[in-house]
Amino acid sequence: MPRFLSLLICLPLSVTALLAQTSPGAIQAIGSATISVNPDQAKLDVGVVTQGTTAQDAGQQNASLTTTVLNALKGVLGTAGTIQTISYSVSPRYSTTQGQPSVIIGYTASNTVEATTTDLSLIGRLIDTANQAGANSVGSLSFGLQNPEPVMEQALGQAAKQAQAHANAIAAGLGAKTGVVISAQEGAAVTPVMVSGVLAGVTAPTPIQTGTVSVTASVTISVRLIQ
Repeated sequence: MPRFLSLLICLPLSVTALLAQTSPGAIQAIGSATISVNPDQAKLDVGVVTQGTTAQDAGQQNASLTTTVLNALKGVLGTAGTIQTISYSVSPRYSTTQGQPSVIIGYTASNTVEATTTDLSLIGRLIDTANQAGANSVGSLSFGLQNPEPVMEQALGQAAKQAQAHANAIAAGLGAKTGVVISAQEGAAVTPVMVSGVLAGVTAPTPIQTGTVSVTASVTISVRLIQ
């Protein structure tokens, strides 16, 4: 959608909210809610970095090692997940001798894939398998939700009820009652569990604790006061 059209669409909503806030005989209240749920999906980034004297050499080494890593990961995942490439690059390496001009001394190839699985019990095995197969960059492990919408709607419902309760309390304090809702604005966010410190080269089985995913919502309402 063109930018100017988006602005035109958003403008009436902003004006409505502004009128509601400044309309006499109206009050505004905010409600919020956070729901913690167990994740049902995990994502793990696995990278292979190789170096060669030429770009072709670095790329060929990388392709061979990445194939080995991919086959090993697929053997663990089976039908419980997918793998996709998220970045690939071949770049020159330069000399850093002080006082001398920089010259190309070789090339570095990097290939990073993202493994996604719905079987969270496989994460430790995936990390260990990637390391053992030759991956030299394993990290960016996160736990999230395949479909956060139902939980988000639940959090929004709770936030809306709290906003209404706050409005009722404000109105009672003013010696009035709440009338119709003039406007309502929502906001929601899903916070996945991020795990740091996943390193290559470990020899013991890797234990992983998933934690919980936080779904946060807020609702701001403007309601009419009835005396």
